[in-house]
Amino acid sequence: MHSRKRSPPIDDGSPRPKPRQILWHPLFALDPRDDASLQLQIRRSLVTAILDKHLRAATRLPSSRALSRHLGVARNTVTLAYRQLVDEGFIVAHARSGYVVSSDVADRIIAKASLRQDNTAASSVRPNWSTKLSGHFIDQRNIQKPPDWYTYPYPFIYGQSDPALFPTADWRECSRNALAVLAIRDWSADMIDGDDAMLIEQLQQRILPRRGIFVAADQIMITIGAQHALYMLAELLVRPGKIVGIENPGYPDARNIFTMRGAALRALPLTRDGIAIDESLADCGLVYLTPSHQCPTSSTLPLATREALLDHAERHDMIIIEDDYESELKFDGSPTPALKSLDRSDRVVYVGSLSKSLAPGLRIGYVVGAPELITECRALRRLMVRHPPANNQRAAALFLALGHHDALIRRLTAVLAERAAVLTAALARHVPELRFQQPRGGSSLWIEGPEGLDTRRLAEAARRAGVLIEPGDVFFDTPPAPCPFFRLGYSSIAANQIDTGIRKLAALLHA
Repeated sequence: MHSRKRSPPIDDGSPRPKPRQILWHPLFALDPRDDASLQLQIRRSLVTAILDKHLRAATRLPSSRALSRHLGVARNTVTLAYRQLVDEGFIVAHARSGYVVSSDVADRIIAKASLRQDNTAASSVRPNWSTKLSGHFIDQRNIQKPPDWYTYPYPFIYGQSDPALFPTADWRECSRNALAVLAIRDWSADMIDGDDAMLIEQLQQRILPRRGIFVAADQIMITIGAQHALYMLAELLVRPGKIVGIENPGYPDARNIFTMRGAALRALPLTRDGIAIDESLADCGLVYLTPSHQCPTSSTLPLATREALLDHAERHDMIIIEDDYESELKFDGSPTPALKSLDRSDRVVYVGSLSKSLAPGLRIGYVVGAPELITECRALRRLMVRHPPANNQRAAALFLALGHHDALIRRLTAVLAERAAVLTAALARHVPELRFQQPRGGSSLWIEGPEGLDTRRLAEAARRAGVLIEPGDVFFDTPPAPCPFFRLGYSSIAANQIDTGIRKLAALLHA
């Protein structure tokens, strides 16, 4: 069906006064493996042909019977596609001559094309963009993942979900309900700097209380993922030269965001359980932490250390940003209370997200803080994006309200616990020289290899063998050379693939 060989024009039995014959076959690329329906594929093919000017104004289309016969699909499929295109103004239905391409659409395309050509001709000297840019962010050290990671047989990468675990039916139900007439009236308007009230309410009632956090609505704001929240907080709380403490190793994107604002970063060394309350915190006006599930080591900051940290923050007028990712994915009992739940003086700014539990592509996060801070956050967000897409907010609110998120967390926790057990057993069997903490939750392991191991080279060799791992050097402020640390994620790899993947990795490491 994708062949480009010449095929005869469709003969629907009517006279053909057209000045040229159209080879209809190459215009359609119907693929039964495509997730889109055949009707949608037909519409997409015709719209592309019209917008790309392969079909001119007033071009007569084949009858629905002729096109359905030619494509090998039901006639009703073609008829519904034609009707939709008529409604959208791409084609016009004539009583006697059938369907033709709309002249109005074709004229607009020609006008835009002419304008683009005129603008191109008027400008012959391109700017030197390297001198125009205020910074070169491409040079920052970031976590790198192949865009086609899902094609690898053994993807031990973090931050990607297993499509088999996504609650497709439940999310579809919530999306359909969000498209009901009354719901559309709620979210289709410009909220300016507001959020979906139902989602805020669900966060207050369903999500935050499990972390011991009870706040008013004016202390919560929705963001486009947790990283969006960090960017805004850095904009509001960091001035050039301000000392900002960050865990070492720690989250690279947080380090990059604070650096962009001119912060003087203070690398906070880690103990087995997280940061220590010592002289490394001296003069820090702001500290960024991942206390419940440290990035990347997965350690949990003990309750006593949390209380000592809050006491230090109050005595030294310090603000703490708590990134509480993956805290709900605990394998053994109740999670440690969030740092924010112990805060009595509004010094902790809490950042959460639905990305790790629901889907990273939805980009739904939230920030919880003092009302004065949230008011400024809303004003800043309005200048950036106004507000996150309100239809996604409403669908997420319904997902929480109908109990789907609770069911998903139970299912995810069970699956991830099983995969973690398989992974740790495989590591003990095939590479006992590697060191790691037994996982208590989450979806990744932080691995320390033998001295002298270069995990950057190991990762490249593993990639060629179909195994994806994440070298650990990017997490360090100043990485050891060579760096013997790396991260293994298990959210996106099936349990039955883990042992074979580790066996292959072990062979490469031993070689």
